[in-house]
Amino acid sequence: MSRFLNERFTKLVPYVPGEQPTDMSYIKLNTNESPYPPSPKVHARMTAGEIDRLRLYPDPLGSALRAKAAAVYGVRPENIFLANGSDEALALAFMAFCGRRRPAVFPDITYGFYPVYCALFDVPYETIPLRGDFTVDIEAFCGVGRNVILANPNAPTGLAVPVSDIERIVRSNPDNLVLVDEAYVDFGAESAVGLIGKYDNLLVVHTCSKSWALAGARLGFVFGQPALIEDIDRMRYSFNSYNVTRQTLIAGEAALDDLPYYTQMRGKIVRTRERSAAALKALGFELTDSKANFLFARYPGKSGGELYQKLKALGILVRHFDKPRISDYLRITIGTDAQMDALVEALKRILEK
Repeated sequence: MSRFLNERFTKLVPYVPGEQPTDMSYIKLNTNESPYPPSPKVHARMTAGEIDRLRLYPDPLGSALRAKAAAVYGVRPENIFLANGSDEALALAFMAFCGRRRPAVFPDITYGFYPVYCALFDVPYETIPLRGDFTVDIEAFCGVGRNVILANPNAPTGLAVPVSDIERIVRSNPDNLVLVDEAYVDFGAESAVGLIGKYDNLLVVHTCSKSWALAGARLGFVFGQPALIEDIDRMRYSFNSYNVTRQTLIAGEAALDDLPYYTQMRGKIVRTRERSAAALKALGFELTDSKANFLFARYPGKSGGELYQKLKALGILVRHFDKPRISDYLRITIGTDAQMDALVEALKRILEK
């Protein structure tokens, strides 16, 4: 680091995204991207005329996309904030609602960006340990008196809690924000979006990177009551007013116009997940009951880091977190059936040796 860096950030440990190596061709099962392309309607909308219009700023309100999203999710446009991916949505929410006098709390094993945002925005935080089976201790979050951040399904465990438990947490913390990060909700969990009309302290964050196959477009949605959305917009206009590009707005609109395509795609991913989980269990792996587009698995007596390295040597990338309690686990993105078959065969070879 340079001698000019603000002293506040000299000890900042940034989030480390999944690797994107270019040294060889890999089967990429490490970053939870969709194995399938966006809808044909997205392709059709990316015209030469739209490329020409890149010389113009995008609509800062994203009015057309917000209207479509409102129709799809059963809310009003004023209940929606459009973000440059859910990571920006989360960052702006931390900036808007957390601080020295508004600390945060989240599980000890969860999305790695949460403690980074706390460090970046000078937010005190506590973590509540997951139970031994990696489930969330709901009672510990009820009446906790801090801003609650929950990924549901959780990452990297893939485990989900029912909306009834989310509602208990929201109801028991009326003077604190509850933010539910639903990046993986479309693969088998219940969404809390339907609760936003009942509670003024609930925010629900979605991403289009997973179930909408738009990771490269960077698009996220935040759902909440209008006052909360206005607060996040205040942060956005003070930071990056044109945060969603013209092409991303177009891609988002086209994707939302083809819900049947995405419903079918998500169904294929879920079926492949269940099929792959059964194959890994047959090899002796232990897995959580994932409701996401990935599996969280370990082989008893084997180092997760060692399995990760051996798979990489065979041209297959998975995600390994060298952290307490989960260092023996691999997070495996669900790919196509052929990709998952290749993974299982590679693991067979590794374990036989």
